[in-house]
Order: sequence, then structure tokens, then C-alpha cells
Amino acid sequence: MLVLSLGSFVLQTETAQYIQRDLGWNKAYCMMYLTHGSWAFLWPAQLLVLRIRKRQIPFKNLLRSHLSLLRSTIDMVLQADRSSHQQDITHPFYYLLRCIALVTTALTIAGSTWYIAVNLTTPSDLTAIYNCSAFFAYAFSIPLLREKPQADKIISVLIAVVGVLVVAYGDNTDKKEQDGGSSTRLGGNMLIGIGSVLYGLYEVLYKKLLCPPSGTSSGRSVIFSNTVCACIGAFTLLILWIPLPLLHWTGWETFEIPTGKTAQLLSISIFANAVFSGSFLILISLTSPVLSSVAALLTIFLVAITDKILFGRELTSAAIIGGLLIIAAFGLLSWATWKEMREESEKDVSDLTSDIEDHDD
Repeated sequence: MLVLSLGSFVLQTETAQYIQRDLGWNKAYCMMYLTHGSWAFLWPAQLLVLRIRKRQIPFKNLLRSHLSLLRSTIDMVLQADRSSHQQDITHPFYYLLRCIALVTTALTIAGSTWYIAVNLTTPSDLTAIYNCSAFFAYAFSIPLLREKPQADKIISVLIAVVGVLVVAYGDNTDKKEQDGGSSTRLGGNMLIGIGSVLYGLYEVLYKKLLCPPSGTSSGRSVIFSNTVCACIGAFTLLILWIPLPLLHWTGWETFEIPTGKTAQLLSISIFANAVFSGSFLILISLTSPVLSSVAALLTIFLVAITDKILFGRELTSAAIIGGLLIIAAFGLLSWATWKEMREESEKDVSDLTSDIEDHDD
């Protein structure tokens, strides 16, 4: 799942950058709307996979069982969310709709900054700063997810942020890398920094409001995660089209249907984004927003190498050093997470043993 998300993110970054900068189809909001709206097809695709795997079961029975699983998972989410009210438990659909609206709003604003900045800064800077959301995800996790501050996790995130800063600004003496000039690059980096904060908030809100509690089977978590992702896509398609005519009438972003090579590459970028987003939300559901965000930082090396191979951009020492720091941070955070999970497992076993002994007495 991690490899799938990394590869698809690199593909999305490179195609989006090429479409806007080289092909001239600079439609930031429209591209965001199309890519996020494509998530709606994840649920039909998931249902198709289930149908292929369970062909011996009549489709009507399969669909009924699938919907029953989703309903029971929503009930589990409601029971785990202490902020939910009795009305939410009675009408889980309204809870789901409200949470999806909140999460989608944070995602849309963050995503819009990504698509605007993709034409202002370099792909490596874009990937690095946007994925700095790992720091903000950890900061938001403490009050929202009640995560206890731990020295090894804090050090891991700080090392990752240092690696991000090295990649983003360590090569600022290279005047040729950014065609638009240093002022354009700085403006793009500042814009994507705002998106990074909101993306960290989006990850934590998704984990808090729309993920099953720990201990849920991985299969159930994957199915529910894909369904939530599809709901976000459906909300985008049904509601967030409204700014498109407004942007067109004001002249801020004239609507233009892509054709030819632009349409082909846009289709690839949309598909890559759907794959990345689906797999990334699954990672958050199965692990944590912090670990998933730091894992996503591994794309920096991949994007920098891809820039070198496809566009001949120099693989700078800053990119190499920063990438190594991020890899080290991911390794340290993975070890800290594994250690924490092992300690919790041992504690659960110890508590169970104590309960059995007390019962025998």
C-alpha cells in the first residue's frame, strides 16, 4: 500500500506540473475539482472487486451484506467518537454527511493551494513543503486525538521537517531551476505552506471523525476507508462545482475543456490522484496520520530523481541530504510506532491475565 501511494503521488506531481507549465492548461481549481471528484468512483470499483472475488454469491445478497458492514462500521465510529451526540447515533447518515463536509472543506482549500502552487514552484519544493504536513499532523494529533507527546516521535518529525527545509531551500543559489524566478518560487512555497497546515488538519480530522477504532480488522478498515473516500469525491462533484462558473464569469479562471495531449495527461493525473488518495487514507486508517505523513515524504527522493531523468534537472546535494534525513526520520518513527504498539499489546495481555486471575480467585 505504501509503495502504491508513493508511486502514484510521483506520477500525479509530474503530470500536473507538465500540464500546467508546459502545456499551458493552467486551471488550478478545475483540476482540483476533477481529481478530487474522481474519488467517487472508488466505491463502485471496490464493489466490482468484491463482486469478482465472490462471484458465487448473488449480487443482491452481496450488496446487502456490504451495506450492512458499512452501517455497522459507522456505528463503531460513532461509539468511538466521544464528541458524537445521541442524535448522531440515531441518525448516523447525518453524522457521516456533516463530517464529510468538514473534512472535504479542509481538503479542498489545501488541495487548491497545491494546484495553484504547482505552476509557481518546482516539483521537489512542492512535494517537500506540502508533505511538511507531518509536523502539523502531529501538532493537531495531540489535542484532537489525545496523543501523548513522545520524545522519539517529536525527534522523528523534527528531523523530517529539517530534511524538508534542506530540500526546499538548500539549493536556493541555483538560479536556473525555477523558470519563473526566485520571487515566484518563494510565493509558491509560501502558498503551499498554508496548504500544508490545512492538509495536516484534514488528516487528523479524518482519523478522528471517520476511522474505525483501533482493533478493527484490516479488511473492514480498508472497505470503510474506500467508501469514505468515495463519499468525499461525491460531495466534491455535487457541491464544489459551484465556484467553477463564478471563476469563469469573473475571469479569474476561464473554463476550458482540455483536448488532445492535455486531456490524455489529465486523465493519467486524475487516475494517479485517486489511487494515491485511496491508498493514503487506508494507511491513515490502519496506522496514524503522523506515520502516514512522514512515509509520504519519501516521495521527495522519487520526485527529484524523476525530475533528473525526465527533465534533466540537477539532482542537488540538498535534495540528497534532505532525502536521507527524511528516510532516517521515517525509520525512527516506524520503530517508535512499532515499539508503542508492542507495549500496548503486552499491556492488553497483562490486563487480560489479571482479569482471569481475579475471576479465578
